[in-house]
Amino acid sequence: MIDFPNHSRSYDRTRHAVRFWGHDSAIEASFFIDEDALKRIQPGTRSSESGFLIAFDSNRDLICAAVARKYVRGSRGSYDLLAADF
Repeated sequence: MIDFPNHSRSYDRTRHAVRFWGHDSAIEASFFIDEDALKRIQPGTRSSESGFLIAFDSNRDLICAAVARKYVRGSRGSYDLLAADF
């Protein structure tokens, strides 16, 4: 089961996404939620780094629940969440 004890997140300009991390026991996985997904779950999100981080923080529980549905233990090191995932 994936868990999110670390609340760190950052905006990745090259991927146009917010990056965050989850842990499955000792396994760490990276997750990226793209700008369009954030705009879908929070309409009116400002198109800026701070706007995307605020949208992520405001919807962390919803985002983590979507990750839990998509995550498969040990299948890969990173996952992308897109608007279609919400």
